[in-house]
Amino acid sequence: MTGFGSAEGNVLGGRLSIEIRSVNHRYYNPQLKLPFDLGGVEGPLRERLRREFERGHVTVTVRWVETPQRERAVAVDLTRARQLVAAAKELKKRLKLKGDVDLAFVARQPEVLTVQQDGGADGTVQWREVEPIVERAAHELVAMRVREGAALASDLDARLAAIETGAQAIERRAPDRLTAELTRLKNAVAELAGGVQVDEQRLAVEVALLADRVDIAEELVRLRTHVTACREALSTDGAVGKQLGFLAQELLREVNTIGSKANDATITHSVIAMKGELERFREQLDNLE
Repeated sequence: MTGFGSAEGNVLGGRLSIEIRSVNHRYYNPQLKLPFDLGGVEGPLRERLRREFERGHVTVTVRWVETPQRERAVAVDLTRARQLVAAAKELKKRLKLKGDVDLAFVARQPEVLTVQQDGGADGTVQWREVEPIVERAAHELVAMRVREGAALASDLDARLAAIETGAQAIERRAPDRLTAELTRLKNAVAELAGGVQVDEQRLAVEVALLADRVDIAEELVRLRTHVTACREALSTDGAVGKQLGFLAQELLREVNTIGSKANDATITHSVIAMKGELERFREQLDNLE
């Protein structure tokens, strides 16, 4: 399903923009585009999206609308400074060197003074700062997908109604088709017999076998059951695309069986129309989660 959601928010004195887009895809396929200093939120962001979307190609674009002016805190490692001063004095004493160990000397040494940025020791933004913005963007996208889903459900229901109409037409035609087949069989037997007496009992058995071979009552019952299951799935919340895909296969199986037993132009016409509706039904399922 397609959708778009966006949101902005203040993060560490700057302003962050997040856009989430989704397009049709058979599987869940996320793609994240993040600034370097948001690398630390990639894992939690992927997990959050995975809980929200089961199918679709989801693209997340994050950018700074206003670059944050991060305050830099200076940390002093007093233990390290004392060790350096003591070592310098010892060195001066042993080698009989001139000069004093002053502040400038100590401050220049590594790890005595370190600069720390907001958001973490390495300057990266934390997930807790970004999560509220992601939530708003995701909520907007989901709302759009819900609206699209409602339209898709309406269209799928119309396809199911057309399939039901075809099944009803076939059911009305079935008794006449069976009578015509039996009449044809009797006429064929009489013509082949050429006036010779026919074993009525054997003919009755053949008629019963023919009736069983061309009977489509069971297929029509199963077809209605699958249509009802499709409607129940469409009325529920959550992802139903895979379930409907399976039911569509079962519907096609029943329609094909009816067509193979038809041997009747009217029923064949209805079967062709039903298969066309099923094909459009299955095409729409690619757009449904």
